[in-house]
Amino acid sequence: MKNQVEIFDTTLRDGEQVPGCKLDTKSKLILAEKIDQLGVDIIEAGFPISSPGDFKSVVEISKIIKNASVCALSRANEKDIDVAAESLKKAKKPRIHTGIGTSEVHIKYKFNSNKNSIIEIAKKSVAYARKYVDDVEFYAEDAGRTNNEFLAKVCEEVIKSGATVINIPDTTGYCLPSEYGDKIKFLMNNVNGIENVTVSCHCHNDLGLATANSIYGVINGARQIECTINGIGERAGNTSLEEVVMILRQHTDLNLDTNINSKLLNETSQKVSELMGMPVQPNKAIVGSNAFAHSSGIHQDGVIKKRETYEIINPLDVGVDKSSIVLTARSGRAALAYRMKQYGINLTKKELDEVYTEFLILADKKKEVTDTDFPKILQNKNNKYG
Repeated sequence: MKNQVEIFDTTLRDGEQVPGCKLDTKSKLILAEKIDQLGVDIIEAGFPISSPGDFKSVVEISKIIKNASVCALSRANEKDIDVAAESLKKAKKPRIHTGIGTSEVHIKYKFNSNKNSIIEIAKKSVAYARKYVDDVEFYAEDAGRTNNEFLAKVCEEVIKSGATVINIPDTTGYCLPSEYGDKIKFLMNNVNGIENVTVSCHCHNDLGLATANSIYGVINGARQIECTINGIGERAGNTSLEEVVMILRQHTDLNLDTNINSKLLNETSQKVSELMGMPVQPNKAIVGSNAFAHSSGIHQDGVIKKRETYEIINPLDVGVDKSSIVLTARSGRAALAYRMKQYGINLTKKELDEVYTEFLILADKKKEVTDTDFPKILQNKNNKYG
């Protein structure tokens, strides 16, 4: 039996922090239902104290979510926690997510404080949140740049205070995968009581390593990944939900999996993109428009003969109808014959050679040759060769 990695979706909280992507409550509710249907374990619905709109969104999301836990973010103070708890009153499975920065730079410059004070604030905030809910997640902000021994001490104290989940964020996206994995491993081996809680990865993509770091985190003992649809989020974004889900599903040797219905990934990605006004880059892994598109002749020939030659994921598994053979000047005869056959035209070898010559003339003028160009290509061929 595979070990389950819980998926904590923060599209509606961290994902929404993208400049220009503010969602109204109606849009948030549409996405919340989609994300719940996808099979995530936790939905971070918002940061209730940040605005009346965010508070309302968490309240309304709490009412409609049937399967996932609903989580509200707070800082480590009583007022934030009070408001978070109030917003979650209607949730079937409420979680409060509270925490504080633990790195030297945060303690010194953000809080003008010291390590002992930070530990006391952390302990008190977790204990206070536990008065409202049984499920309290603690985040050690900037854990990626926090000394491991101090981080372990913070984790141990908040576990004693009632934390059920320990979040180890690489807030600035600084860590290398091996470094982040070693940090999780150190905590698993050096924190009393850590076997009784869930350790969570929350990685940012400033250096393009968020997905890799999250995978190394779960390889080393974490059992929750915090992520967003399409990898959207603050600055360069967060760990991409679709990427970590499909990595775990493809690498069966890791013996790790999630509850995600991967066939809904493409549909959910498109809905998030539409409502947030954030186009998905064509070369985005898993859900980009080019993720299963082939334009190189060598690749096309391989995929036509056997899809697995150049695709490790069956497009159907992520909700994409089929692979795309895109005709360009780099395409070969095999791809042209394949597309012509789909169009309803079977060519002999001699006819294919003649059609291919005409195809290349047109392909050199256009970025892509489509089915609508086939009649013109065939007409030119007939005019020349009869």
